[in-house]
Parts: sequence; structure tokens; C-alpha cells
Amino acid sequence: MTEAHSSSTRDNAGMAVVERSSAPDAKGSINLRIEAGTRQLIDDAAAVLGKTRTEFMVESARQQAIDVLLDQRLFVLGPARYDAFMQALDKSSAPGPKLRSLLRRGPAWRKQTTFRQTRAGDIRSRFR
Repeated sequence: MTEAHSSSTRDNAGMAVVERSSAPDAKGSINLRIEAGTRQLIDDAAAVLGKTRTEFMVESARQQAIDVLLDQRLFVLGPARYDAFMQALDKSSAPGPKLRSLLRRGPAWRKQTTFRQTRAGDIRSRFR
């Protein structure tokens, strides 16, 4: 269960301001099985940076995770390539045969409405 913390401060007008924050990030553990050579490599790199193995591994994994996610969501283009990209997005292409076929069809909700109206008309005519 998450425990909420609150603190009270006074703003410039002397009014009490209550700030709520969620519980501090709970720490968990990750257990890894790695070869002795890989562990030694990590330890050596961490020592060069003056960090513990845990600090080195968490920072390295976190940075790699950020890079992977940004590669999927963010890309940077220079002005010329940006303009070419925007032109490609704005340029309409001719619809293919599947799109033309789709555009010729009536909406599904109209077909259902027509069917229901026909069935309702059939039922009403029986009771007249």
C-alpha cells in the first residue's frame, strides 16, 4: 500500500499551502547471473569512474533504456532534411485499389440501421 506524505508551508500571503507527494521510490533488487569475466569488466569500469558496481550498472542500464526509448520516439533532422520530411508528409499519394474499394463502401452503421429499419417495418406490417 502506498503511503502519502504531506507537508505544510506558508506562501507569500501567509496562507497555508499543503503539498502532497507519493511515497519515496521504493527500492527493489535485480539479481543477475553473469560470467566472471563480465563481472570483472564491470568492476574495473566502475572503479575507473569511482563508482560502486551497483551505481555503475544502474546508471548504465538506465541510460541504455532511455536511449532505446528515445530512438523509438524522437528523431532529429537538420533543416533541409526536416523540410523534405514535411513535404513527404504533406504530399498526397494516389489511393490504391484497396483504398478505393473501401471508399466506395457505405459505412457499417448505415447498413445496420437499414437492416433494423427493414426488420422493424416487417414486424409492424404483421400487426396492422
